[in-house]
Amino acid sequence: MAVQRRKRRPIDIISTIISVFFAVVLVVGIGLLAYPSVADWWNRMHQSRAVATYIEQTEDLSKAKKQEMLKAAREYNAKLPSIADRWRLTDEQKKEYESILDVSGTGIMGYVTIPKLKVRFPVYHGTDEGVLQIAIGHLEGSSLPVGGATTHAVVSGHTGLPSAKLLTGLDTLVKGDTFAFHVLDETYTYQVDKISVVLPNELDNLNIEDGKDYATVVTCTPYGVNTHRLLVRGHRIPNPKTPDTTDYDTPVRTYTTAIVSVAATVFILGIILVRWLVVRRRRPRGGHSTGVTGKPAKSNAANATTGNINTSANASADIMQYDNPNIAADSTNPNITQRNTTNANIEDDWTSFFDESR
Repeated sequence: MAVQRRKRRPIDIISTIISVFFAVVLVVGIGLLAYPSVADWWNRMHQSRAVATYIEQTEDLSKAKKQEMLKAAREYNAKLPSIADRWRLTDEQKKEYESILDVSGTGIMGYVTIPKLKVRFPVYHGTDEGVLQIAIGHLEGSSLPVGGATTHAVVSGHTGLPSAKLLTGLDTLVKGDTFAFHVLDETYTYQVDKISVVLPNELDNLNIEDGKDYATVVTCTPYGVNTHRLLVRGHRIPNPKTPDTTDYDTPVRTYTTAIVSVAATVFILGIILVRWLVVRRRRPRGGHSTGVTGKPAKSNAANATTGNINTSANASADIMQYDNPNIAADSTNPNITQRNTTNANIEDDWTSFFDESR
């Protein structure tokens, strides 16, 4: 006989829904916990590629072209102090500013490195929010980062974004630490000499001082509140005789390894969960298989009840046969046949008894 398919009980469906719900919650929870690290890794990958592309494109430029671009940048810096309101450039002045040091046409003028933080960021023209979400922006109205007397270059970036760390950790820098700008083939190194916290509209610390070669890195503070600005200023020093050997790609490789490991773990857990749900769905519930029809065997209580019903039915049949002699013996009913035989034996016994008495 064909095996009958077991119908799923409502409790099975509810149990499966609950299992799937908790599985989804687990996956979403892991995703939320991993999002900051994954997003920061993604941004670091793009930053690393942007810097690598910039370096490749500068290497393709001729030496004369590089000197021409540097000359234009220094001429711009020379006339910047004479601009009445250099923090609010006119459209024409802004167009000129954006055209200088734009090697690739993407707005990147160079890149900055901070060895203590092991970070390297491309530096874009301007501080639009789109730029600050992914990299470092050069503050319009400040000197371009090509060094020289009477200059003050200022770059700015966010701290503690959910999607990127960027300048997180800038507050750990102390006097004596260094950072450097890399523009075309030139490197300009600065040593931290002043750290201050000011309100966003306080710009006195960013002034250009006669004969000084300054650079300042700006970020928001306190973390998560961002009501003030942290200014880390440095003065120009000769480039170290020993080249910077900091491995700025270490965080990227570390994140890549961690993300691959987490993704593999989630994938394996997903396979185990799906397998468990499939096995759990196919496994029969209640009783044991009879091996013939595929239906579960009756329980002992059911068998006992059936036996009682059969016994009662047999007893009723016996009574009917005994009380009604007109009912013929049914050869197909062993209970009735047995009862008739028993009655005949009783009658023979009574007949023999009366005969002996006579």
